[in-house]
Amino acid sequence: MMAGSPRPPRASRLLVSLAVAVGVMRAASSAAAAGDAPPGKIAVIGAGIGGSSVAHFLQQHFGPQVQLDVYEKDTVGGRLATVTVNKQQYESGGASIHSLNLHMQDFVKLLGLKHRREVAGKSAVFSGEQFVLVETDWYLLNLFRLWWHYGMSFLRLQMWVEEVMEKFMRIYKYQAHGYSFSRLEELLHSLGGDAFVNMTQRSVAESLLEAGIAQRFIDDAIVAILRASYGQSILVPAFAGAMSLAGAQGNMWAVEGGNKLVCSGLLKLTKANVIQATVTAITLHNSEGKSFYQVHYEDEEGQGSSFYDIVVIATQLHDKKSNITFQNFDPPISEFPGTFHTTITSIVHGYLNSSYFGFSDPKLFPFTSVLTTDSPALFFNSMDNICPVNVSGTFRRKQPQEAAVWRVHSQHPLEKQELKMLFRSYYSVQVTEWQACPSYESSRTLPPIILHDHLYYLNSVEWAASSVEMAAVAAKNVALLAYNLWYHDLDKIDQKDLMHKIKTEL
Repeated sequence: MMAGSPRPPRASRLLVSLAVAVGVMRAASSAAAAGDAPPGKIAVIGAGIGGSSVAHFLQQHFGPQVQLDVYEKDTVGGRLATVTVNKQQYESGGASIHSLNLHMQDFVKLLGLKHRREVAGKSAVFSGEQFVLVETDWYLLNLFRLWWHYGMSFLRLQMWVEEVMEKFMRIYKYQAHGYSFSRLEELLHSLGGDAFVNMTQRSVAESLLEAGIAQRFIDDAIVAILRASYGQSILVPAFAGAMSLAGAQGNMWAVEGGNKLVCSGLLKLTKANVIQATVTAITLHNSEGKSFYQVHYEDEEGQGSSFYDIVVIATQLHDKKSNITFQNFDPPISEFPGTFHTTITSIVHGYLNSSYFGFSDPKLFPFTSVLTTDSPALFFNSMDNICPVNVSGTFRRKQPQEAAVWRVHSQHPLEKQELKMLFRSYYSVQVTEWQACPSYESSRTLPPIILHDHLYYLNSVEWAASSVEMAAVAAKNVALLAYNLWYHDLDKIDQKDLMHKIKTEL
């Protein structure tokens, strides 16, 4: 069943107006009686990892009596998606999760899911002419080669990333104690002071050079990692760069059966009402000083609307990607500056052309992952020999001379000639175009979390850094913020010196 009042397909204007009036009166009555009462209905727009996480956290804080409607125009999971090749599913979207992502770890335990068995493989960085950086089976040899070519840069990078992540991990402690933040700047400042806020305004290249990391190491290694994760250059902000580099240092995992199972599992657990519809507008209503919202949507039956005490937008508002209009807001909710970066993911089932990489005998090609430097000759950002989402105990990775499934990231759809350069032959190519993350050079402005009383923009966090981890953290923050503001618990919002406060609480 779809949310909202039942309606005949050809309802008259009078009946529609009457239904709206009844909805307004009910919502007004709920708003007027709010006091210490929980909200009656909450809408979440978007069922990706952010939307499904925030639905779970909202129910966790407000209680199971709150009705949760989750609107999704496409499929549950959003950018956590899979494609099918030969009756096996493969990750085409967000493929890996950092081990320090404590919310995702909790979700997996809560839902009875499992970590996917890891299948080892080696990586290398390709310049278009040769491999400038290669991984071997021997850890000490890898370290020696890094030291030989780049001096102390590798260790300095590790120290820089670890310092950022150590401070970032404070967010889990803050959230466990119920603290929330009304602005991204407040959240970042609570973790790392002015330095963290400044990291959203300066490039990762500038920060790394300041940390004593050699330009050659940045050109060979850092560029390759950022091209693989964001499809962008070393001009991305330092904070976003640090999150990407943390993932490149290993300790990554995935969910057996597909990462999207976390999203569908959380929505099922919360008994959320998932509405397959496109949200077109949000109208603000007021009664006795209380705000409530009318969410307008289109589904296969036509147009409809429903009323809510709280609305969380867990989809992109930038670049007019959502086409949601905001009505009756004074002052109006302005458009956000900045655009989103397009990444093309091609899932190719075929035989690798190892000679393109300088290996005439495909049996000798040793790498399962190839990253690339910023070279005009290169038409792809990265490619990986990927495993299915269900990895059995007897599974073995395909040998380089065998037909395998490769995931290729590029800036544009690969032309036939480009596919022939990478593959001797292929059985199938499945292409997905992702608005994967912000185009960070298009704007350094951090968008608001609160758009209006009880109207929240969860995906604003992507402009600090875009990852599964950041989405889950933002979901918890929005749920806590909505809860604290609903019950006027201002002592739990934007508090200073939280580490000291938490120690004194204990």
